[in-house]
Amino acid sequence: MEDYEAQEVEFWAKLEEEGMSRSTMLRRSVAAAAGLTIVGNASTAFGATRAKLAGPPLRGAKSNMAQIIANAKKEGHLNTIALPPGWADYPEIIQVFQKKYGIKITNADPEASSGAEIQALISLKGQSRAPDVVDVSPGFAVQGANTGLFQKYYVSTYNTIPRSMKDTRGLWTGDYWGAISFGANLDVVKRVPKSFQDMLSSDFGGHKIALNDDPRKAGSAFAGVYAAALANGGSLNDITPGIDFFAKLAKAGNFQPINVTPQTIASGQTPVTIDWDYNQLAAKAGLGNVKWSVGLPTDGVYGGYYCQGVNATAVHPWAVRLWLEFLFSDQGQLLYLKGFAHPARFTDLVARKVVPKSLTAALPPASFYSKVKFASLGQISKAKDILAAQWGPKVLGG
Repeated sequence: MEDYEAQEVEFWAKLEEEGMSRSTMLRRSVAAAAGLTIVGNASTAFGATRAKLAGPPLRGAKSNMAQIIANAKKEGHLNTIALPPGWADYPEIIQVFQKKYGIKITNADPEASSGAEIQALISLKGQSRAPDVVDVSPGFAVQGANTGLFQKYYVSTYNTIPRSMKDTRGLWTGDYWGAISFGANLDVVKRVPKSFQDMLSSDFGGHKIALNDDPRKAGSAFAGVYAAALANGGSLNDITPGIDFFAKLAKAGNFQPINVTPQTIASGQTPVTIDWDYNQLAAKAGLGNVKWSVGLPTDGVYGGYYCQGVNATAVHPWAVRLWLEFLFSDQGQLLYLKGFAHPARFTDLVARKVVPKSLTAALPPASFYSKVKFASLGQISKAKDILAAQWGPKVLGG
């Protein structure tokens, strides 16, 4: 634990000394250790002026939490979407929330991508089964905010969330992050890859390597391509070498474009996966008899976070606010950490000495996270456009 805390203090001190801008910091980020923060510019705590909305308050201050809880319990239900089993401890998070507040959660389409979540907000607008909230990667969070799909909400712990992990208008808030890593079913293949270049080995022939879904619509797969770009002469400003790498991997017969699930892993259908570290570590802990091994890339070390966005026409407006308050509370953030994801409020939790040592001990070494690079929102937007244009023709052949 001391190693993580020491690197956190050093990281913050360096940022304060250099006075980094948000974009500069994100390009040079060395967000060290388990959840060490991604810090942005010195913008004001609450950013743009907040308009008054009818119904629930914009911010869950202590003075109105009792009101939020009481009204949420009256609603008695919450619609979520795309919270997969084994992902960031969401099954336990859902169970704890339901038991604590007596509010039933319906989690639609657990394996859906970020793109599918945004589409659900559009296609199900006005319906009782529409998602009240989404958990999406930054590019899709920006899309949802810019197209009026989200409404504002500031959780009561807003000030302890890194500035670069939240929209200062209150339209989305980053809740956890991770880094790309490798996983391998050693009952099917001999070893876990050591690097992206190592994936070209004949050891992984026969279409044994998979991303977690299509990178044009899934944040984890998009991050896998970004990591491959960093490993192959690209940069945060140039994702093209990553696309070219997967084209090469596909031509060699080592890549298969399929969505990874616990079922495909257990069956051996996807014996080698490129995914977030928390998914790989959860698979290792939860696959029972499967001999699952997790590897950390020596070349492309890329990280990314996910964001909560409240549906602008939420069916359960009070319950969804209570859900966010729970996720960003100490209890919710530590549950993310229990699921091997790096909670957004890690720095604050450490400063108040509420992080159990057993949770950080279960994570990869802090030295790995010190190498993680994060793309800015502008870089992500540019990369998404390039990927949309090139992935089909280059990798899928059409």
